Amino acid sequence: MIRTTLATIFALLALALPAAAADDFIAAPTLRASVTVTSDVVRVGDLIDNAGSAALIPVYRSPDLGTTGALPVAQVLSVLRAKQVIGIMTGDIKEVQVTRLARTLASKDLETAVASALERRFGLGEAANITVTFDRGISDMRLDASNTGALQPVATRYDARSGRFDVAFEINNDNNPTPTKLRFTGTAIETVEVAVLTRDIDRTELLKSSDVALERRPKAEVTGEPASRDRTVGMQLRRPMRAGMPIRVADIVKPDFVVRDQTVTIIYQVPGLHLTTRGKAIESGAEGDTVSVLNLQSKRTLTGTVTGRGQVTVQGASQSAPMTPAIEQTSSIKRDDVPAAAALAQSLVQAPVSPAQIAQAQIAQVRVSQAPAKSE
Repeated sequence: MIRTTLATIFALLALALPAAAADDFIAAPTLRASVTVTSDVVRVGDLIDNAGSAALIPVYRSPDLGTTGALPVAQVLSVLRAKQVIGIMTGDIKEVQVTRLARTLASKDLETAVASALERRFGLGEAANITVTFDRGISDMRLDASNTGALQPVATRYDARSGRFDVAFEINNDNNPTPTKLRFTGTAIETVEVAVLTRDIDRTELLKSSDVALERRPKAEVTGEPASRDRTVGMQLRRPMRAGMPIRVADIVKPDFVVRDQTVTIIYQVPGLHLTTRGKAIESGAEGDTVSVLNLQSKRTLTGTVTGRGQVTVQGASQSAPMTPAIEQTSSIKRDDVPAAAALAQSLVQAPVSPAQIAQAQIAQVRVSQAPAKSE
């Protein structure tokens, strides 16, 4: 009887030994120092490893979207004990950091989404030229991390007169078959990049780099073709303009080479004859402009073309295009013939030039400039 009882005991011990050995390898529940969650609650399985059947028990409300909170270990253990979760290994952890993941939509991305929804619609142009302003001054927006879909516009309204928009979007949600809906209202205005003056500029001043800045202005405020910054530097204004005014292509001109009341060089040109004299500009003009000048010797008003700085060329009757400016005294005239050339120039400048006079002038120049031919 005793032997049978001992055998039974030994058999029971033999059966119990494998189970005890297996229990030695079961991992103990261990507290985590850092926790990341995606839902609005923190569960036991988020806080500890090897939580077993208690993993789905909710214990805390999650932090706000995209933020991190800290929980003291003693508080965590107290809450877990209340949920009948005990025997947790904490190691040297003092507090638990809990971070809630989120999808962040930057305000710039939201502006781009609205501009893209309005692009080439309602009389607007490219999205890059549409400036969007939200009614409530929206900054970065955080959504649940499960909202992984793209912003899809589903309803778009726009009033071209007021610039008001009302745009609705949908975003697909991984945890919910119903998409997340977003709606934005505000103003959207098409703008253009234009050069503006940084200070008051008079008509006679040349525009420098520091005088011009690039800004975006409502397209409706800029009538005509806006001027680029590169195109304005080195040019002059057609009229005085104040700081902050946008510059159009029609507002700028080439710089004046001749200024009113300026002493200028008058060049008289006919085929074979180049004469120069001093004069005074009666009006201002840029290169290529036609201006009136006063011959200071004859007191006669002439009309010529601005061909250089302080230089006006008067054309003869048989020539329509300016020639290369001549020097003050032609090298073909001998010193002894200067009085004759001066008289010729005076007669040409003071009186209208006829074809016969031009021919005589050409012959006269040939005669005074011709040297005796050398016999070979």
